Amino acid sequence: MRRTLQRGVCAAWLALSLSCLAATSVRGDDWPQWMGPERDNVWREQGIVDTFPEAGPPVRWKTPVANGYSGPAVADGRVFLTDYRTADKLDESLPENATGLERVLCLDQNDGRVLWQHAYPVHYDISYPNGPRCTPTVDEDRVYTLGAEGHLHCLATADGRVLWSKNLPKAYGAKTPLWGYAGHPLVDGPRLIVVAGGPGSHAVALDKHSGEEIWRQGTSPEQGYCPPTIIRAAGVRQLILLHAGALESVDPETGQAYWSVPYEADNGSVIMTPVYHEGLLFAGGFSRRNLLVELDQDRPAATVLWRDVRRAALSPVNVQPFVEAGTMYGMSQDGVLYAVDFASGQRLWESTAPLQSERPQKVGTAFMVRHKDHVWMFTEGGELVITRLSPEGYQEIDRTKIIAPTATAYGRRVVWSAPAWAGGCVFVRNDEACVCVDLRRQD
Repeated sequence: MRRTLQRGVCAAWLALSLSCLAATSVRGDDWPQWMGPERDNVWREQGIVDTFPEAGPPVRWKTPVANGYSGPAVADGRVFLTDYRTADKLDESLPENATGLERVLCLDQNDGRVLWQHAYPVHYDISYPNGPRCTPTVDEDRVYTLGAEGHLHCLATADGRVLWSKNLPKAYGAKTPLWGYAGHPLVDGPRLIVVAGGPGSHAVALDKHSGEEIWRQGTSPEQGYCPPTIIRAAGVRQLILLHAGALESVDPETGQAYWSVPYEADNGSVIMTPVYHEGLLFAGGFSRRNLLVELDQDRPAATVLWRDVRRAALSPVNVQPFVEAGTMYGMSQDGVLYAVDFASGQRLWESTAPLQSERPQKVGTAFMVRHKDHVWMFTEGGELVITRLSPEGYQEIDRTKIIAPTATAYGRRVVWSAPAWAGGCVFVRNDEACVCVDLRRQD
């Protein structure tokens, strides 16, 4: 069922409603980084709707922003977002001279007011130059942002003061990836772990308070776009890194290598975070560059079970897959949603229903988050979709449009920005606005 949102009929009534809501509501969980508090795309709040109201879920606020693919982060009553302001035309091609300002914006979670902003000039020389890619990472009283050309900032959440900054390409002799820096930074104890690139510094750990380097590790032919992630196997914490040349594990505290498995990416395009489930670790990329390894449970080591399974598994691009009860669900590079037996890589079913397309769409995108027994999707068409996914098939429960797609890709309009799910609301953005939509049950 498709529904459209309705605006409030009276501005004064809306302002009064929001002020009452701010005064009486109890703030729910935060969404302080990419994929949420535990970096697993699970939304754990209670009291969320199972279907949408006839008029659509209410919009709490809408704040103008500029271009960007980066998703918002929500923490301590504030929304953090990055964008790119430029007078140059932005399209899919490589621009010769795209200049503008990357900005970090801090908004009030209750009403969307801009509390502060930090801006700095950037020259873009990347494909899809539509703005930053990385969701801000909030840790206590600091927020860490990484721009498309590798500008890393640590800012005070209270007022946006720059506490320290680092230009990754200059600091590490790296080249900006074709599609820009996209590996969301990871806070691990006293460390901020980032994918930098450059000789001997594929990944680096920085002191999160000072920005001083703690360790650097590895060299890759191309650094790729895969965010760092930490799992526990063989009784130790392992930092998992995926790039164009290898799937690797290192000690997150020292950078010491545990194991490495060769991996050959297509055009350097490795984007997903490897998925770990019951001793198995999956990595995938364009053109069936798929790999499944089994992790040793007695010592940090890995054994390849299969790779490049033809007409099987999936090749994730913009959307992070997940595994539940031995089945992996994910959007592949053709815009089709697949259910896959995790251990074998064999496909159980496929569906083009999330994007309401009669045929596959190249790089079709629908971001997924699990909530209880539902899977919520935010599609590239700006729609929220409530679904149930099982090994037996795809079940759509409800659908509503909440924002317009404004960017261009493959000849169609898209919005490629992962939402934040916090305080009973979803926070989404396109190239014109950031919108807060209330998803709490009213009964």
